[in-house]
Amino acid sequence: MRRDPHQPSTPAAAAATARWEALGTSVVLRVLDPLWLPRASAILTRALDALDRACSRFRPDSDLCRVNARAGGRPVPVAPLLTEALLVALRAAELTDGDVDPTVGAALVLAGYDRDWRLLEPAPDLGAGGAECDSRPAPRVLSTGLRRGYTTVELDTALHTVRVPCGVVLDLGATAKAWAADRAARAVHAACGCGVLVSLGGDLATAGAAPVGGWRVHVTDDHRAGPLAPGQTVTIASGGLATSSTTVRRWSHDGATAHHLIDPAAGVPVRGPWRTVSVAAATCADANTAATAALVRQDRAPAWLDRLGLPARLVAHDGAVLRLGDWPEDPVVHRRAARTPRGASAGPASTPVRRPGSPQAQGAPARAPSARRPVSGR
Repeated sequence: MRRDPHQPSTPAAAAATARWEALGTSVVLRVLDPLWLPRASAILTRALDALDRACSRFRPDSDLCRVNARAGGRPVPVAPLLTEALLVALRAAELTDGDVDPTVGAALVLAGYDRDWRLLEPAPDLGAGGAECDSRPAPRVLSTGLRRGYTTVELDTALHTVRVPCGVVLDLGATAKAWAADRAARAVHAACGCGVLVSLGGDLATAGAAPVGGWRVHVTDDHRAGPLAPGQTVTIASGGLATSSTTVRRWSHDGATAHHLIDPAAGVPVRGPWRTVSVAAATCADANTAATAALVRQDRAPAWLDRLGLPARLVAHDGAVLRLGDWPEDPVVHRRAARTPRGASAGPASTPVRRPGSPQAQGAPARAPSARRPVSGR
Protein backbone atom coordinates (compact mmCIF):
# COMPACT_ATOMS: atom_id res chain seq x y z
CA MET A 1 0.00 0.00 0.00
CA ARG A 2 1.25 3.49 -0.81
CA ARG A 3 1.52 5.68 2.26
CA ASP A 4 -0.30 9.01 2.33
CA PRO A 5 2.32 11.57 1.20
CA HIS A 6 0.80 14.17 3.53
CA GLN A 7 1.28 12.04 6.62
CA PRO A 8 4.70 11.09 7.99
CA SER A 9 5.50 7.50 8.89
CA THR A 10 4.18 6.73 12.37
CA PRO A 11 5.04 3.78 14.59
CA ALA A 12 2.11 1.70 15.82
CA ALA A 13 3.09 2.45 19.42
CA ALA A 14 2.17 6.11 18.87
CA ALA A 15 -1.44 5.31 17.98
CA ALA A 16 -4.20 6.21 20.41
CA THR A 17 -6.85 3.64 21.30
CA ALA A 18 -10.42 3.78 22.62
CA ARG A 19 -12.50 0.74 23.64
CA TRP A 20 -16.16 0.39 24.56
CA GLU A 21 -19.22 -1.85 24.07
CA ALA A 22 -21.96 -1.25 21.48
CA LEU A 23 -24.41 -3.33 19.43
CA GLY A 24 -23.84 -6.22 21.82
CA THR A 25 -20.15 -6.48 20.96
CA SER A 26 -16.76 -4.89 21.57
CA VAL A 27 -15.63 -1.74 19.77
CA VAL A 28 -11.98 -0.83 19.28
CA LEU A 29 -10.88 2.41 17.61
CA ARG A 30 -7.24 3.23 16.87
CA VAL A 31 -5.99 6.46 15.27
CA LEU A 32 -2.41 7.36 14.42
CA ASP A 33 -2.80 10.95 15.64
CA PRO A 34 -3.90 10.95 19.32
CA LEU A 35 -5.26 14.51 19.03
CA TRP A 36 -8.05 13.20 16.80
CA LEU A 37 -9.21 10.41 19.13
CA PRO A 38 -12.11 12.35 20.77
CA ARG A 39 -13.56 13.43 17.41
CA ALA A 40 -13.01 9.98 15.90
CA SER A 41 -14.77 8.37 18.88
CA ALA A 42 -17.75 10.69 18.46
CA ILE A 43 -17.99 9.91 14.74
CA LEU A 44 -17.89 6.16 15.39
CA THR A 45 -20.44 6.40 18.22
CA ARG A 46 -22.90 8.23 15.98
CA ALA A 47 -22.35 5.73 13.16
CA LEU A 48 -23.05 2.75 15.43
CA ASP A 49 -26.17 4.37 16.88
CA ALA A 50 -27.49 5.01 13.36
CA LEU A 51 -26.74 1.39 12.43
CA ASP A 52 -28.63 0.12 15.47
CA ARG A 53 -31.69 2.26 14.65
CA ALA A 54 -31.71 1.00 11.08
CA CYS A 55 -30.58 -2.64 11.25
CA SER A 56 -31.26 -4.13 14.68
CA ARG A 57 -33.46 -7.24 14.79
CA PHE A 58 -34.07 -6.70 18.52
CA ARG A 59 -34.96 -3.01 18.61
CA PRO A 60 -38.74 -2.61 18.06
CA ASP A 61 -38.39 0.87 16.55
CA SER A 62 -35.70 -0.11 14.02
CA ASP A 63 -36.38 -0.03 10.29
CA LEU A 64 -35.49 -3.72 10.02
CA CYS A 65 -38.03 -4.68 12.69
CA ARG A 66 -40.72 -2.71 10.88
CA VAL A 67 -39.94 -4.56 7.63
CA ASN A 68 -40.08 -7.94 9.39
CA ALA A 69 -43.32 -7.05 11.19
CA ARG A 70 -45.00 -6.18 7.88
CA ALA A 71 -43.82 -9.22 5.95
CA GLY A 72 -46.27 -10.13 3.23
CA GLY A 73 -47.78 -6.64 3.19
CA ARG A 74 -47.05 -3.45 1.28
CA PRO A 75 -43.49 -2.15 0.74
CA VAL A 76 -42.14 -0.47 3.87
CA PRO A 77 -40.38 2.93 3.65
CA VAL A 78 -36.95 2.76 5.29
CA ALA A 79 -33.97 5.01 5.89
CA PRO A 80 -31.27 5.10 3.19
CA LEU A 81 -28.91 3.44 5.68
CA LEU A 82 -30.97 0.24 5.70
CA THR A 83 -31.19 0.36 1.90
CA GLU A 84 -27.39 0.45 1.75
CA ALA A 85 -27.03 -2.31 4.36
CA LEU A 86 -29.44 -4.53 2.43
CA LEU A 87 -27.54 -3.91 -0.81
CA VAL A 88 -24.39 -5.16 0.93
CA ALA A 89 -26.22 -8.22 2.29
CA LEU A 90 -27.81 -9.09 -1.07
CA ARG A 91 -24.45 -8.66 -2.82
CA ALA A 92 -22.91 -11.11 -0.34
CA ALA A 93 -25.72 -13.57 -1.06
CA GLU A 94 -25.20 -13.26 -4.82
CA LEU A 95 -21.42 -13.70 -4.57
CA THR A 96 -21.76 -16.83 -2.42
CA ASP A 97 -24.73 -18.37 -4.25
CA GLY A 98 -26.86 -17.96 -1.14
CA ASP A 99 -24.41 -19.34 1.43
CA VAL A 100 -24.52 -15.94 3.17
CA ASP A 101 -28.23 -15.08 3.14
CA PRO A 102 -30.02 -12.24 4.97
CA THR A 103 -33.32 -14.18 5.06
CA VAL A 104 -32.20 -16.70 7.70
CA GLY A 105 -33.86 -14.79 10.54
CA ALA A 106 -36.63 -17.38 10.94
CA ALA A 107 -34.03 -20.14 11.31
CA LEU A 108 -32.24 -18.10 13.97
CA VAL A 109 -35.49 -17.63 15.88
CA LEU A 110 -36.19 -21.38 15.61
CA ALA A 111 -32.70 -22.04 17.01
CA GLY A 112 -33.54 -19.84 20.00
CA TYR A 113 -31.91 -16.59 18.89
CA ASP A 114 -35.04 -14.50 19.43
CA ARG A 115 -33.49 -11.81 21.63
CA ASP A 116 -30.09 -10.25 22.31
CA TRP A 117 -27.75 -13.22 22.59
CA ARG A 118 -26.45 -12.00 25.97
CA LEU A 119 -29.92 -12.77 27.36
CA LEU A 120 -29.88 -16.37 26.12
CA GLU A 121 -29.03 -19.38 28.27
CA PRO A 122 -25.26 -19.93 28.00
CA ALA A 123 -24.07 -23.08 26.28
CA PRO A 124 -21.83 -25.53 28.14
CA ASP A 125 -18.11 -24.84 27.97
CA LEU A 126 -16.60 -26.24 24.77
CA GLY A 127 -13.48 -27.46 26.51
CA ALA A 128 -10.16 -28.03 24.80
CA GLY A 129 -11.65 -30.00 21.94
CA GLY A 130 -14.00 -27.32 20.70
CA ALA A 131 -16.90 -29.69 20.00
CA GLU A 132 -19.28 -28.97 17.16
CA CYS A 133 -22.76 -27.54 17.51
CA ASP A 134 -25.33 -30.23 18.37
CA SER A 135 -28.42 -28.25 17.44
CA ARG A 136 -31.46 -30.32 16.45
CA PRO A 137 -32.63 -30.15 12.81
CA ALA A 138 -35.21 -27.53 11.87
CA PRO A 139 -38.59 -28.53 10.41
CA ARG A 140 -38.40 -29.60 6.78
CA VAL A 141 -40.71 -26.82 5.59
CA LEU A 142 -38.26 -24.22 6.88
CA SER A 143 -35.10 -25.88 5.58
CA THR A 144 -36.48 -26.29 2.06
CA GLY A 145 -37.69 -22.70 1.90
CA LEU A 146 -34.48 -20.92 2.86
CA ARG A 147 -32.20 -21.75 -0.06
CA ARG A 148 -31.85 -18.64 -2.24
CA GLY A 149 -34.38 -16.91 -0.01
CA TYR A 150 -32.58 -13.65 -0.68
CA THR A 151 -34.12 -13.58 -4.16
CA THR A 152 -37.52 -12.94 -2.56
CA VAL A 153 -36.43 -9.60 -1.06
CA GLU A 154 -37.95 -6.64 -2.93
CA LEU A 155 -35.68 -3.62 -2.50
CA ASP A 156 -36.40 -0.31 -4.24
CA THR A 157 -33.20 1.73 -4.00
CA ALA A 158 -34.81 4.83 -5.52
CA LEU A 159 -37.84 4.98 -3.22
CA HIS A 160 -36.03 3.35 -0.26
CA THR A 161 -38.70 0.72 0.33
CA VAL A 162 -38.40 -2.95 1.29
CA ARG A 163 -40.86 -5.81 1.09
CA VAL A 164 -40.40 -9.46 2.08
CA PRO A 165 -42.88 -12.33 1.69
CA CYS A 166 -44.92 -13.64 4.58
CA GLY A 167 -42.77 -15.89 6.79
CA VAL A 168 -39.43 -14.31 5.81
CA VAL A 169 -37.44 -12.70 8.62
CA LEU A 170 -34.46 -10.54 7.67
CA ASP A 171 -31.29 -10.67 9.78
CA LEU A 172 -28.20 -8.67 8.80
CA GLY A 173 -25.88 -10.14 11.42
CA ALA A 174 -23.70 -11.82 8.78
CA THR A 175 -22.80 -8.59 6.97
CA ALA A 176 -23.85 -5.39 8.76
CA LYS A 177 -21.12 -5.33 11.39
CA ALA A 178 -18.26 -5.74 8.91
CA TRP A 179 -19.83 -3.22 6.51
CA ALA A 180 -20.25 -0.77 9.40
CA ALA A 181 -16.55 -1.13 10.24
CA ASP A 182 -15.62 -0.22 6.64
CA ARG A 183 -18.03 2.69 6.58
CA ALA A 184 -16.90 4.07 9.94
CA ALA A 185 -13.20 3.76 9.12
CA ARG A 186 -13.71 5.77 5.94
CA ALA A 187 -15.74 8.40 7.78
CA VAL A 188 -13.13 8.84 10.50
CA HIS A 189 -10.31 9.08 7.98
CA ALA A 190 -12.23 11.64 5.91
CA ALA A 191 -12.83 13.80 8.98
CA CYS A 192 -9.48 13.43 10.70
CA GLY A 193 -7.04 12.72 7.88
CA CYS A 194 -4.98 10.23 9.88
CA GLY A 195 -4.69 6.48 9.63
CA VAL A 196 -7.46 4.60 11.42
CA LEU A 197 -8.41 1.06 12.40
CA VAL A 198 -11.95 0.15 13.48
CA SER A 199 -12.77 -3.22 15.04
CA LEU A 200 -16.36 -4.30 15.65
CA GLY A 201 -16.47 -7.65 17.37
CA GLY A 202 -13.07 -8.53 15.94
CA ASP A 203 -13.93 -7.61 12.34
CA LEU A 204 -11.35 -5.03 11.30
CA ALA A 205 -11.39 -2.22 8.73
CA THR A 206 -8.60 0.25 8.01
CA ALA A 207 -8.44 3.57 6.19
CA GLY A 208 -5.60 5.98 5.47
CA ALA A 209 -1.95 5.39 6.18
CA ALA A 210 -0.93 2.38 8.25
CA PRO A 211 1.67 2.68 11.01
CA VAL A 212 5.22 1.59 10.29
CA GLY A 213 5.12 -2.19 10.00
CA GLY A 214 1.32 -2.25 9.70
CA TRP A 215 -1.53 -2.63 12.18
CA ARG A 216 -0.82 -5.42 14.64
CA VAL A 217 -3.75 -7.84 15.11
CA HIS A 218 -4.13 -10.98 17.22
CA VAL A 219 -6.30 -13.51 15.38
CA THR A 220 -8.08 -15.97 17.67
CA ASP A 221 -11.43 -17.75 18.12
CA ASP A 222 -12.86 -15.09 20.44
CA HIS A 223 -11.92 -11.44 19.85
CA ARG A 224 -12.60 -10.71 23.55
CA ALA A 225 -9.96 -13.19 24.73
CA GLY A 226 -6.94 -10.85 24.49
CA PRO A 227 -3.43 -11.18 23.06
CA LEU A 228 -2.47 -14.16 25.24
CA ALA A 229 -5.23 -16.39 23.88
CA PRO A 230 -4.26 -19.20 21.48
CA GLY A 231 -4.06 -17.81 17.98
CA GLN A 232 -1.68 -15.87 15.77
CA THR A 233 -0.51 -12.26 15.64
CA VAL A 234 -0.35 -10.76 12.15
CA THR A 235 -0.07 -7.27 10.70
CA ILE A 236 -2.24 -5.67 8.02
CA ALA A 237 -1.27 -2.64 5.97
CA SER A 238 -4.61 -1.96 4.26
CA GLY A 239 -8.07 -3.34 3.63
CA GLY A 240 -9.93 -5.49 6.13
CA LEU A 241 -9.69 -8.70 8.11
CA ALA A 242 -12.63 -10.68 9.49
CA THR A 243 -13.06 -13.78 11.62
CA SER A 244 -16.17 -15.96 11.75
CA SER A 245 -16.43 -18.58 14.46
CA THR A 246 -18.93 -21.13 15.75
CA THR A 247 -17.34 -21.04 19.23
CA VAL A 248 -18.33 -17.58 20.47
CA ARG A 249 -22.05 -16.79 20.19
CA ARG A 250 -23.41 -20.10 21.48
CA TRP A 251 -26.40 -20.80 23.67
CA SER A 252 -28.55 -23.66 24.95
CA HIS A 253 -32.02 -24.09 23.49
CA ASP A 254 -34.51 -26.93 23.85
CA GLY A 255 -31.85 -29.22 25.31
CA ALA A 256 -29.29 -28.60 22.57
CA THR A 257 -26.46 -26.19 21.81
CA ALA A 258 -26.83 -23.70 18.98
CA HIS A 259 -24.81 -20.84 17.48
CA HIS A 260 -25.52 -17.86 15.23
CA LEU A 261 -24.12 -19.07 11.89
CA ILE A 262 -26.92 -20.64 9.85
CA ASP A 263 -26.57 -22.96 6.87
CA PRO A 264 -29.31 -21.60 4.56
CA ALA A 265 -29.60 -24.92 2.71
CA ALA A 266 -30.43 -26.81 5.92
CA GLY A 267 -32.02 -24.07 8.03
CA VAL A 268 -29.91 -24.99 11.08
CA PRO A 269 -26.63 -23.78 12.64
CA VAL A 270 -23.58 -24.83 10.63
CA ARG A 271 -21.93 -28.16 11.35
CA GLY A 272 -18.62 -28.85 9.69
CA PRO A 273 -14.88 -29.41 10.15
CA TRP A 274 -14.01 -25.78 10.94
CA ARG A 275 -14.67 -23.87 14.14
CA THR A 276 -13.07 -20.57 13.02
CA VAL A 277 -12.17 -18.98 9.68
CA SER A 278 -10.24 -15.71 9.25
CA VAL A 279 -9.88 -13.97 5.88
CA ALA A 280 -8.15 -10.80 4.64
CA ALA A 281 -9.58 -8.86 1.68
CA ALA A 282 -9.89 -5.39 0.19
CA THR A 283 -12.72 -4.57 2.62
CA CYS A 284 -13.92 -5.97 5.90
CA ALA A 285 -17.31 -6.71 4.31
CA ASP A 286 -15.66 -8.87 1.63
CA ALA A 287 -13.43 -10.58 4.19
CA ASN A 288 -16.42 -11.37 6.40
CA THR A 289 -18.49 -12.62 3.46
CA ALA A 290 -15.73 -15.06 2.53
CA ALA A 291 -15.12 -16.18 6.14
CA THR A 292 -18.81 -16.83 6.81
CA ALA A 293 -19.34 -18.61 3.50
CA ALA A 294 -16.30 -20.79 4.20
CA LEU A 295 -17.88 -22.08 7.41
CA VAL A 296 -21.11 -22.81 5.55
CA ARG A 297 -19.24 -24.58 2.71
CA GLN A 298 -17.52 -26.86 5.23
CA ASP A 299 -15.26 -29.41 3.44
CA ARG A 300 -15.43 -27.41 0.21
CA ALA A 301 -14.13 -24.23 1.85
CA PRO A 302 -10.34 -24.66 1.42
CA ALA A 303 -10.51 -25.29 -2.34
CA TRP A 304 -12.98 -22.40 -2.75
CA LEU A 305 -10.86 -19.92 -0.78
CA ASP A 306 -7.76 -21.10 -2.60
CA ARG A 307 -9.39 -20.36 -5.96
CA LEU A 308 -10.24 -16.85 -4.76
CA GLY A 309 -6.63 -16.21 -3.80
CA LEU A 310 -7.68 -14.65 -0.49
CA PRO A 311 -5.30 -15.06 2.48
CA ALA A 312 -7.14 -17.28 4.97
CA ARG A 313 -6.62 -19.15 8.22
CA LEU A 314 -8.94 -22.06 9.06
CA VAL A 315 -9.00 -23.72 12.47
CA ALA A 316 -10.45 -27.21 12.87
CA HIS A 317 -12.36 -28.35 15.95
CA ASP A 318 -9.25 -30.10 17.29
CA GLY A 319 -7.18 -26.91 16.94
CA ALA A 320 -5.33 -27.88 13.74
CA VAL A 321 -4.64 -24.83 11.56
CA LEU A 322 -4.72 -24.60 7.77
CA ARG A 323 -3.29 -21.50 6.05
CA LEU A 324 -4.15 -20.57 2.48
CA GLY A 325 -2.93 -18.00 -0.01
CA ASP A 326 -0.62 -15.38 1.47
CA TRP A 327 -1.56 -16.06 5.08
CA PRO A 328 1.78 -16.17 6.93
CA GLU A 329 3.16 -19.10 8.84
CA ASP A 330 3.05 -18.85 12.61
CA PRO A 331 6.58 -18.27 13.98
CA VAL A 332 5.67 -19.79 17.35
CA VAL A 333 7.76 -22.93 17.82
CA HIS A 334 5.16 -24.92 19.75
CA ARG A 335 2.20 -24.39 17.45
CA ARG A 336 0.20 -27.44 16.30
CA ALA A 337 1.20 -28.66 12.84
CA ALA A 338 -1.17 -27.53 10.12
CA ARG A 339 -3.26 -30.20 8.45
CA THR A 340 -6.58 -30.62 6.71
CA PRO A 341 -9.44 -32.43 8.46
CA ARG A 342 -10.38 -35.74 6.91
CA GLY A 343 -12.51 -35.29 3.83
CA ALA A 344 -11.56 -31.64 3.22
CA SER A 345 -9.86 -30.65 -0.01
CA ALA A 346 -7.23 -28.00 0.63
CA GLY A 347 -5.72 -27.47 -2.78
CA PRO A 348 -2.22 -25.95 -2.87
CA ALA A 349 -0.91 -24.67 0.45
CA SER A 350 -0.04 -21.35 -1.14
CA THR A 351 -0.91 -19.52 -4.33
CA PRO A 352 0.80 -16.67 -6.19
CA VAL A 353 -0.57 -13.25 -5.32
CA ARG A 354 -2.98 -11.92 -7.91
CA ARG A 355 -1.61 -8.74 -9.47
CA PRO A 356 -3.70 -5.54 -9.51
CA GLY A 357 -6.04 -5.42 -12.47
CA SER A 358 -6.25 -9.18 -12.99
CA PRO A 359 -9.74 -10.69 -13.29
CA GLN A 360 -11.44 -11.87 -10.13
CA ALA A 361 -12.59 -15.46 -9.73
CA GLN A 362 -16.25 -16.08 -10.46
CA GLY A 363 -18.33 -15.29 -7.37
CA ALA A 364 -15.32 -14.00 -5.45
CA PRO A 365 -15.30 -11.08 -3.06
CA ALA A 366 -12.69 -8.59 -4.31
CA ARG A 367 -9.27 -8.85 -2.73
CA ALA A 368 -7.03 -5.95 -1.87
CA PRO A 369 -5.62 -4.57 -5.14
CA SER A 370 -3.10 -2.28 -3.48
CA ALA A 371 -1.27 -4.70 -1.21
CA ARG A 372 1.21 -7.37 -2.31
CA ARG A 373 0.71 -9.13 1.02
CA PRO A 374 -2.40 -7.95 2.94
CA VAL A 375 -1.30 -9.80 6.08
CA SER A 376 2.11 -10.72 7.40
CA GLY A 377 3.43 -12.69 10.33
CA ARG A 378 4.80 -11.05 13.40
